[in-house]
Amino acid sequence: MAKTLVALIAWLCLAFPVVAAQAAPKAEKAPKPGWTELSPAQQQVLSPLQGEWEQLDTVRRRKWVAIAERYPTMKPAQQERLQKRMQEWAKLTPVERRAAREKYQSLKKQPPQKRDEVKRRWQEYEQSRTPAPAPTPAVAETPPG
Repeated sequence: MAKTLVALIAWLCLAFPVVAAQAAPKAEKAPKPGWTELSPAQQQVLSPLQGEWEQLDTVRRRKWVAIAERYPTMKPAQQERLQKRMQEWAKLTPVERRAAREKYQSLKKQPPQKRDEVKRRWQEYEQSRTPAPAPTPAVAETPPG
């Protein structure tokens, strides 16, 4: 009986560290890339997101980096729109962002006609928000002479 007890204690002493090591939670890797790992050009494009970069997971960071890589090939109007939208996104609360993502996901599930209708209405809304160009003042012509 004593030999069995000693053998059991010895086995537990040897086995416990192995079991404990397997059960230990794995250290979470920091999301990549970190802000300092971005190129200066990427940092410039993504500057509206700098304050929250550390809270983004790896998947979202990679999506933003891919957008930053496409940025130089965009037309100036597209670049301006992207910068504006990034600034607006950065101002949203986490709850507002989650709601926006959910709305986007539900829209993707709609039939094409419904998506086209929503897109048309959104374009109308955007146009109504854009201020009309100021009229050019009429130049008073004085008769010659």
